[in-house]
Formats: sequence, structure tokens, C-alpha cells
Amino acid sequence: MGNSRSDIEVIYSAEAIAERMDGLAQEIAQLDSKKLAVIAILKGSFVFAADLIRAMHRAGMDPEVDFITLSSYGKSTVSSGTVDILRDVAIDVAGRDILLVDDVLDSGRTLAYAKDLLSARGAQSIRTCVLIEKDVARAVDIGADFRAFKSQNVFVVGYGMDMAYQFRELPFVGRVVNT
Repeated sequence: MGNSRSDIEVIYSAEAIAERMDGLAQEIAQLDSKKLAVIAILKGSFVFAADLIRAMHRAGMDPEVDFITLSSYGKSTVSSGTVDILRDVAIDVAGRDILLVDDVLDSGRTLAYAKDLLSARGAQSIRTCVLIEKDVARAVDIGADFRAFKSQNVFVVGYGMDMAYQFRELPFVGRVVNT
């Protein structure tokens, strides 16, 4: 059949993630942006983005929220090196402060592509927020303005992130073992 939950080693527990969301939202609230738009890069960031924007609400923020779907992986666990737009944002980003939310910063290609795209469309400022910033050499020169966690270079699943469409439902971040 496929992998089972017993094949997943927990890296960040559901409790650790929940605890980090409020602190992360407080850091973002320091931006004091009046016209903030949160743009979540789907699909992997959907759970993180949902928890983050609720934490931002608790921190007194009221951002607009939209989504963009970009792909550099397909069904692989290794980036293809090219980024495709599968679904574009609907809001006008011109003159706006943007917070780009993504699940993992590793090669940097997806985040850099999204940042360049929104910049070309006239965004006033673009900051990045990731659930996990991997400690790896990047294919492009980009870092996260905000991050929940730093991680070694391991392929992670759970909390919205998948491996060939499996494991998104897990309430924690883990890595597949015994594959």
C-alpha cells in the first residue's frame, strides 16, 4: 500500500508548531503595515498559512489573503529547477506590502520566482515567511525575512507538506524513514 504513520519520524510536533505561530505573528505585526496582503504559495503552505493568518488576527492584524500555486517539484522530492505558475493571484499587488508565505525554503527558486513576479507587478514591499528554512546552499540568493524553524537538509512531510500527495494531513512536521 504505501507508507504508514509509523514510517514518519516527528521533527516538529503539533504543540511546538502551535506555540511558534503566535510568536511568529507577533514578529510580523512589528511591520506595522497598513495594506498588508498575505500571499500563500500553494500547495504545501496551506496549513501553515491558515494557522499563521489566524495567529496574525490574534496579534491585531487584518491582512487580505490570496494564493498562488507554483510548482518546481511535481511528484519528485527534488526540485526540477524551473518554476511554473499553476494558479495566479487574483488581487492587485501594485503599491501593496506583501508577505509571501511558503512551507520550505531550500533551493530558493520558488520563493525568488514569486518575489520577482510580484515585484514586477508593482508591489511596494515584499517580505517572506517560511515554516522551515533549510540550512543548505541555495540555487538563488534569497533568505527568509521570517521563519518558524530552521532545519537540516531533510525532506519533510506533514502539516500540509506531501510526498507524492501523501502525508499532508499529519498535524506535525516529520520525515519519512524506512522508505
